[in-house]
Amino acid sequence: MLREEAEGRLRALAGEHARLREDQWAAIKALVMDRRRVLVVQRTGWGKSAVYFIATALLRELGEGPTVIVSPLLALMRNQIAAAERAGINAVTINSANPEEWEQIYGQVAEGMVDVLLVSPERLNNPDFRDQVLPELAESAGLVVVDEAHCISDWGHDFRPDYRRLRTMFEELPEGVPILATTATANARVTHDVAEQMGEETLVLRGALERESLHLGVVRLRGAEQRLAWLAQTLHELPGSGIIYTLTVAAAQEIAAYLREQGHEVAAYSGQTEQAERLAAEQALLDNKIKALVATSALGMGYDKPDLGFVVHVGAPPSPVAYYQQVGRAGRGVERAEVILLPGAEDREIWAYFASLAFPPEPVVRTVLAALEEGGVLSTAALENRVDLSRTRLETMLKVLDVDGAVRRVKGGWEATGEAWGYDADRYARVAAEREAEQRAMLDYLDSTECREMFLRHRLDDDTATPCGRCDNCTGAHRSPEVEERAVERAAESLQRPGVEIEARKQWPTGLTDLKGRIKPELGAEPGRALGRLTDIGWGNRLRGLLAEGAPDGPVPDDVFAAVVKVLSSWEWTQRPIAVVAMPSAGRPQLVRSLAERLAQVGRLSYLGDLGYRSGPPGRQFNSAQRVQAIRGTLAMPSALGAAVAEAGGPVLLVDDRVDTGWSMTLAAAMIRHAGAPAVLPLALAVTS
Repeated sequence: MLREEAEGRLRALAGEHARLREDQWAAIKALVMDRRRVLVVQRTGWGKSAVYFIATALLRELGEGPTVIVSPLLALMRNQIAAAERAGINAVTINSANPEEWEQIYGQVAEGMVDVLLVSPERLNNPDFRDQVLPELAESAGLVVVDEAHCISDWGHDFRPDYRRLRTMFEELPEGVPILATTATANARVTHDVAEQMGEETLVLRGALERESLHLGVVRLRGAEQRLAWLAQTLHELPGSGIIYTLTVAAAQEIAAYLREQGHEVAAYSGQTEQAERLAAEQALLDNKIKALVATSALGMGYDKPDLGFVVHVGAPPSPVAYYQQVGRAGRGVERAEVILLPGAEDREIWAYFASLAFPPEPVVRTVLAALEEGGVLSTAALENRVDLSRTRLETMLKVLDVDGAVRRVKGGWEATGEAWGYDADRYARVAAEREAEQRAMLDYLDSTECREMFLRHRLDDDTATPCGRCDNCTGAHRSPEVEERAVERAAESLQRPGVEIEARKQWPTGLTDLKGRIKPELGAEPGRALGRLTDIGWGNRLRGLLAEGAPDGPVPDDVFAAVVKVLSSWEWTQRPIAVVAMPSAGRPQLVRSLAERLAQVGRLSYLGDLGYRSGPPGRQFNSAQRVQAIRGTLAMPSALGAAVAEAGGPVLLVDDRVDTGWSMTLAAAMIRHAGAPAVLPLALAVTS
């Protein structure tokens, strides 16, 4: 009888011909009748959300409390809420985009008006939510669901420290509260790790990960301009609408801009896209009003559009598992979906950059713990003054320490708990080795002559995989890499179009004792310009080689200089500079000085000289507070240069090779303004991102 009711709920959700799969029923039965903990590892589109919505409806009929779903992305939450409505379930969400609704939602939950509450894993450790809302919610919950559960495991390709906090939540739930964890991308190691964190009695339901509609292929093209031209040429032929994935935000913006120039209706989508724009872009793709979203992995999980006709990757993800997850967005409601990978020479450099953000070495972690033990509650900004990590990396480290019990997030920042903590160097090394193995496997995928789907499924430990008969290797139907020469020229013109804006710093970093608040207008720099971003697929490729660590120093190359002149000629400045000053450079003094001198010559400007260092360069710092302190202690203006600036009496062009944090330019500009320049215009070959 319960199964009949479950079947009825499924038909309301998915249509009158829908029938429960055996593993769907097994999961629902285990949750509703046996109140067990269940881990479901099934392919995208299998119907994992149907399991928790049907289980929710049945449990609510039995008088149980609301279902709490931990979900990682806003896009995924929006889709889940829409699906819940189709099933007759009242679902609401608490996330960073709707803080004005939180109190009302809490009240609705308390009054029993809410069937499903979706929260982000980050919300679980918000002090107010964790201490005031979560205990009551955990006590009254009828079901707890963890979506994209591979994020729990640091062996997973998309590990998130906040997910590790769920283990504590599992342990604190009242006896008999069922738990469901779901994912489409977990190999055997990740599956075991997640099940172990859920509890030893966890029921694991793992199925074959075949995607019968996907037609996988790889197309190798010589350079970025060939890839872009090929994409613009091929996009007309691809069925329906789809997603074009990129590895960086800059690439997403660059590719979207070019495709629009070529007449394609596309939109860029990344974690930096404004919330309203993201919503509009998602809806435009759902409504087939655009051909594609050009997206980073911000659209990687949970975007639900069953009729996506294609997924193209411009650049290979660093893991076959991550790749299979992303391509799984396509083809769930269509018979055929095209999946194309366009690898790039820069892919490995980008992988290396993201790998550099791994858990810090033990001495750095110990410095943070010592600072918290001595200083009590400290904000992240205050900790930046004591440890040289980027804000993102510092926050990630603190989350891991919080999960491990060594620190605790409280109002105002973080505090040490006093509990003993051990640095698990062996585990971090094993995780790093696993990441490297995944990257090697991705390179093997590019060169493989075996079935591509079978290759990916084997990486997910799906032993049921057999040759798909659909991919380019199985059929021998490889897409031609040929592209019209004129199309390549157009793409090259777009990619080589020089110039990006350098936004001027307006505020001093928090935590400094004597520099606070806004930078005084009389000391600030104007918005600047750079030839390109290091993460671009156009000028980025040229600049990465020129500015790479260990690359030889020398005069600025003619092609680079000519492009910089184009940047200057298109710069609509309020006041034209009358003089040039060079930044000091420890690694590339010839490059910077020759660039400054040649610009002065062709622009008929006065070359005033170089800034210098008091006692050597400041080295490399990773966060703003540390960077400002280091530059202040080393950067110097020779007296002769100060006099020359004062005598020139006009705007100064300040030249450097690259801009990372922007603080070197900011402090140098303040010195030059203090010496008498009415304006400083920063110019660099490259910005980091």
